[in-house]
Amino acid sequence: MFYDLIKNRRSIRKFQNKEVEQEKIDIILKSALMSPSSRGRKPWELIVVTDKDILKKLSICKGHGSSFLADAPLGIVVIADPEICDVWVEDASIASTFIQLAAQSLGLGSCWIQARERYTVDNSDVKVGDYIKEILNIPGKYEVECMIAIGYPAENKKPYDENQLAYEKIHYGKY
Repeated sequence: MFYDLIKNRRSIRKFQNKEVEQEKIDIILKSALMSPSSRGRKPWELIVVTDKDILKKLSICKGHGSSFLADAPLGIVVIADPEICDVWVEDASIASTFIQLAAQSLGLGSCWIQARERYTVDNSDVKVGDYIKEILNIPGKYEVECMIAIGYPAENKKPYDENQLAYEKIHYGKY
């Protein structure tokens, strides 16, 4: 049930030293390719990273906020071409969410690493997206939305407690 999937999906930052099987990677990628986008334009593209050296380089872009990527067996970088669609941020975000939900459905953990509008830890003048573009040879016209660390969880987190949900954020009819 979808509700159980989202209730149990938590951000996982500790991963087992175990590769993600290609069959599972394929399902995750196909799930992202089926995500909806504005006017069906699908401005996003995905870069799959399994090379440990590259994952380590990517992991230092934001310090603490990205360091766990070094220990993940899989990273997916979500980029988009703003020339294709003016709401590329939303479209790339939807695809990223589909990636995380697909991973969860396969018994994997994941965590979103925000790139867009963030700056590197070493140089407040260098955007994280530009740092990632350089490492992965991404053409200049693309923007980097995020990176998603994926792997078998090495930590257990409790599902969301329905009694702790922020029900005060729900409004009916009017604010």
